[in-house]
Parts: sequence; C-alpha cells; structure tokens
Amino acid sequence: MTDVHIGTDRPTPAEAAAVDGVVDATIGPVVVRRSERLVLGGSARRNERRHLLLPALHALQRTAGWISPGGINHLADVLGVPPAEAYGVATFYDLFVTEDPGHERDVLHVCVDAACQIAGSAEVIAGLAGGGEIVRESPCLGQCERPVAQFLQGRGKADAVPVDIADGGPPAPLVPQAGDPRLRLLSRVGTVDPTELSAYVNSGGYKALAKAFTLGPDGVIDEIDASGLMGRGGAAFPTAVKWRAVAGEAGTKHVVVNADESEPGTFKDRILMENDPFAVIEAATIAGFATGASNGWIYIRGEYPLATERLAAAIDQAREAGFLGERIARSSFTFDLEIRRGAGAYICGEETALFNSLEGFRGEPRQKPPFPTTNGLFHQPTVINNPETLANVLDIVTGGGAAFASVGTEGSTGTKLFCLSGRVAKPGLYEVPFGATLGELLDLAGGAVGHLRAVLLGGAAGSFVGPDQLDLPLTFEGSRAAGLSLGSGVVMAFDAGDDLTAVVTRIAEFFRHESCGQCVPCRVGTIRQHELLAAGGTGWGNGSNGSSVTPVALLDEMDRAMKDASICGLGHTASTAVRSAIDLGLIEGLNP
Repeated sequence: MTDVHIGTDRPTPAEAAAVDGVVDATIGPVVVRRSERLVLGGSARRNERRHLLLPALHALQRTAGWISPGGINHLADVLGVPPAEAYGVATFYDLFVTEDPGHERDVLHVCVDAACQIAGSAEVIAGLAGGGEIVRESPCLGQCERPVAQFLQGRGKADAVPVDIADGGPPAPLVPQAGDPRLRLLSRVGTVDPTELSAYVNSGGYKALAKAFTLGPDGVIDEIDASGLMGRGGAAFPTAVKWRAVAGEAGTKHVVVNADESEPGTFKDRILMENDPFAVIEAATIAGFATGASNGWIYIRGEYPLATERLAAAIDQAREAGFLGERIARSSFTFDLEIRRGAGAYICGEETALFNSLEGFRGEPRQKPPFPTTNGLFHQPTVINNPETLANVLDIVTGGGAAFASVGTEGSTGTKLFCLSGRVAKPGLYEVPFGATLGELLDLAGGAVGHLRAVLLGGAAGSFVGPDQLDLPLTFEGSRAAGLSLGSGVVMAFDAGDDLTAVVTRIAEFFRHESCGQCVPCRVGTIRQHELLAAGGTGWGNGSNGSSVTPVALLDEMDRAMKDASICGLGHTASTAVRSAIDLGLIEGLNP
C-alpha cells in the first residue's frame, strides 16, 4: 500500500456501497478559498472532496470490521486521493484497523490510563483475556468517573459502544450536584430530557439565540468581552478576542466545536454533549451569528458514540424546527452544523491538528502563525471552542456579561467544571465558582478515600500536587502563581497504596504513543523519557548506570528541549507531570 497508483485490490460490494453512501450523503462541495491562480480541476477539484476521507474510513471500518486494501483503493478512486495518502491517514488513528484481524469477533478496548490503572485495569484485562475475549489495551476512553472503562468495536456494528450501554442502555450521568438550582452549566443535566427539543425549549432553550438576534453580532461579542470568558480547554485564551478577530475577517468562515476531549481524566464535555446537546448546538449557532460564519462543525472523539448519537439527533430536530439551516428562526441568518468523528488520536485535540484531520489529512499540528482566526479550517477564518466554553455563552447572552463576571474572581470569571476521579468518595463532574480551593472541591466530592498522597491536577499534561497544597485557589491566576495549570479540569486523587511510579511511567508511555512524530524534540524526547522511567529502579542514581549524568539531569534536559523546540503543546507538556512527580518524591528510586 505504498504505491501512489491504485492497485489491483477491489472492494467488496458492501465496502463500495459504504464509501459511496458517504459521498452521496454530502450536500455539495465545501467552498474553499479561491484566488486568481486557482483552476478547478486536478488536485483543486479533488481537494473539495478530500474532507470526506475521515467519514469514509469510518464507513469502511464499520462495514467490514477493518479497512482493507480494496476499500482504500475504492475510497481513493472516488475521492481522488492517492492511495498511499489515504493509507497514511488510516494508519494515523488507533481505532482504525488496517490489517485483516482474521476474525469477525468484537474487540474489547480496556482503558489503562491512570484512573483505570489504579482501579485494576491490568487485572480486568487478564481476566477477560483468560475468558477468551479479544482485548486491546486502550488510552483513556473519557469515562474516568466509572473505571475500569471499556467499549466494544466490531464488524457490522453501528459504532463502537461503551460496555455499559451495550449491556442495558445509557448510564445515568455521574453529576452529584444534579438538581442544584445554583448551577449554570449543569442545571439541565439529569433533569431535562436530552433527546427532546421541546424539553430543551421549555427549560429556557433558544432564549439566548433570540436575545443574540436582538443584540446583533457586535453586541453579542461586547457581552462576551464584558464577561471575561476565557477558554476552558486549557489555554485560557480570551473568547471575545478570538470571536472579534474572526468577525473582522471577510469571506467564508467557520465555527468548529472541539469535542475531541482526549486528556486522560477528562469527561466534562462528554457529559455536556450526552445530556445537554441542544445547548452546545445553540451556543455554536450564536458563535456563527456573532462572527459571520455560516459553516459549523462538531469534531467529536470516536470513543463517544452516545454523545455523537444524541448530537446528531439534536441537530436533526433543530434543523426541522428552523433553528438550523436557511433563515434561522425567520431571520436572515443561515447556519448549519455537521458532525465529524475522530478515530483515536490525542493530538487532534490541538486545534490545527484537528483542522488537518477534518480536511482529510493526518492529524499533525501546523506551525503558528498564521493563527486560526485568519487561517483555520480550509485555511479560512475559524472560531474554535470546546463545548464547555460555548455552554457559558448562553448564560452570558441571556443574563449579560457583567452578571456573569460577578461570579468567580477578577481574573477568572464564572464557574468551572471539574472532573473528579481516582480516590474520592463520589467521583463525577462538579461545577464550582472560580476561587474555590482544591480542598473544598475534594470535600464536595465526599473527600479523599484512604490516606491522600497526591492529586493530579490538569490531567496527563498537568502536574501532581501534594496534600499540603489543598488550599490552592482554583483560578487561572492562582494556578499560574503556583507554577501549575488547571488544564481541562482534571482532579485525580491518589492514596498511599497507589503505585505512583507505575502511574507516572504510564503517563510517559501515553505521550510516547500519542506523539504524532512530526517534530524531532517531541518524537525522540517522549521515547527517551519513557525508556528512562520504564527502566524501573535499575541504573538510577548518580553515575550508577556507568554515566556521570544522572537520570534526573537527563529528564530535565529532555524537558527543556521539548518545551523549547516542539511544534505544539503535546511536546511542551509531555514531561510536566513527570517532573512534578520527581519534585514530590513520588517515583520510587528517583529523587530530585
């Protein structure tokens, strides 16, 4: 499959129908930026269809249980993409199988990242394999509040499904605060039917869109500015700055919902999308109205089938009711949304890698600048926000930016969703005003179970903190002052009985596996970091491995190189948790 020419392998009738169905279901070509030198033929014409590559690969996987050479050849022929490039994209993602599995049985993916690791994933995998199941170790599946997370993937299934769904319907969301009237983002979760538009409207849905039409695009952005809303995905970039920049651009523009929530320990966006999908759709529509974008995309991780199903149903209902499509709610505004599923690649949470994936290329980050506000999806101006950030927009538009900013602190306004897992009494999703302390948040979850040894704050890309830091204020400014990051809101507790050496080694292995390999500092650094940690106690210590350079000094050197020279945030943060664990003395035999 390395030849750029179409080979002799041909698809089965079912594979051909699957690919053709994806193409036939698409309404018209994507409008790409034109120039006086662009000729609509050859590669330019093919590129208008290339964005269908990822959905077509999903269709092949779903139909045949793997992506065969014949399927690749047919897909390449239909989309005008060289087979080698299509194969290169298919092999980039964990959920795609490009070698014949030789069976028609389901594959059970079992999470081995931190929350599931300390809950006994190794024992679960051994037991399942001993019982004859086909088991595959998996990175975080975004179900960290109910370990050990698993899902099935097999031939002929509509999609991969979480095991608890396959065994008897969707589980109740783990939101211990459900029903609390003080909640802003979680008020509908567990109390309003997420599958019915009428239930959403009766609970106040689409009032924000109506108010947005009254305020006008500039007025909406002014309220976002007054609110002080910062991005909730980890970068904490001012939302109004992003929106105003895109609004000032001309031509075709896009809104992208970054729902590729793959940070180990994070599940907040999954719960929002599964249990309040219309809110995500309404907020994305407002973003389109405020910035002048008519194209909306939801890029959702492939391991979230229930969220995908509910969003798709909600989009259909919203479109039928006139809340999406031409002349929304009898206005002059046109906006529509399309869902695209990822396929298991942590790097696609990085915004430019996500754009490449959406366009049908390998999900590798782009150099910045240029930035997405001018050169985003299809190299056109793009607003990209995660579901939590967008969900805040509804409250801001209806209640006003000043009212929103009255909650929290001056530098961190509003509330924040935190994903609590690990050794806490009541794991789940919590909403608290910015300014609450780490200790107060743990108390809200029933406190730590056992003797608290450490808390991982911010996920695998975050840092470990000790029990002496429970008074840490959970704000952007408070975490920065402490040399930490709130990240995407992960709070994972560990007790004295947990093997944190194994946990930290697994974090290093995660980054080694998830590095896209595009840049040398990250590609080599993540491998060497994991190799050092995986060596266990062997060779640790000053010169005991025959070298005058200690392992800690080597890890520090790799940390500096990855932070200084990596293209994207994965390399910048790949050693953050490792370094913090060394500082706290959490790794056996390895001292700072």
